[in-house]
Amino acid sequence: MIEIIPAIDIIDGKCVRLSQGDYAQKTVYNENPLEVAKMFEEAGIKRLHLVDLDGAKAQHIVNYGVLESIVLNTSLVVDFGGGLKTDDDVRIAFENGASMVTGGSIAVKDPDAFCKWLKYHGADRIILGADVKNEKLAISGWTEVTNIELLPFIGKYKRKGLNKVICTDIAKDGMLQGPSVALYRKILGQYPDLYLIASGGVSSIEDIEELEKAKVPAVIFGKAIYEGKIKLNDLKRFAK
Repeated sequence: MIEIIPAIDIIDGKCVRLSQGDYAQKTVYNENPLEVAKMFEEAGIKRLHLVDLDGAKAQHIVNYGVLESIVLNTSLVVDFGGGLKTDDDVRIAFENGASMVTGGSIAVKDPDAFCKWLKYHGADRIILGADVKNEKLAISGWTEVTNIELLPFIGKYKRKGLNKVICTDIAKDGMLQGPSVALYRKILGQYPDLYLIASGGVSSIEDIEELEKAKVPAVIFGKAIYEGKIKLNDLKRFAK
């Protein structure tokens, strides 16, 4: 059964969504992220992907108070990302209740630091965030597309013990046009034991079923719920 991981993105302490990572295309869905988290919990969902968009912009953790509030007031297992650049950022995230953290740009810009996190905290607690455009890594809030190829990049960290990757096709993110199933099949074809978390483009229950058919272990989505394309009741069979 595919693992369902709804996303809450935070700007100014509010639950928002962007389209293709563009801060100018921001929609505020709820002033209180804790209300949203409780709604997910009531639907039987166990996991949450919490993204500190202010932190991503500021290049350091910002919204750790929102993280703490959700962890203290729900039973959700939270993975936290956005702007984690230093050991201190990771420490603050874990101290405020994150079960896992996601590192994206740092894994490209400072591989030694990312490998240190992996070694110190363990592969169960560190997720590689691989945001891609045409299978090339995009970093710094998607403002910079590198020449780094996705598959060898994942392979490099797998050899260091990594086992969890969130892969977002940025062309799909927030567009509600379906996920990059072919890309995820390709990744799993090369790394069949990888705990691959698909992200971006999910617009319907059918999209989730297609990812499940492709044997993708987990999926992150947000906008489809906030826009009413997916009803929380429909997720209950996945949430068991």
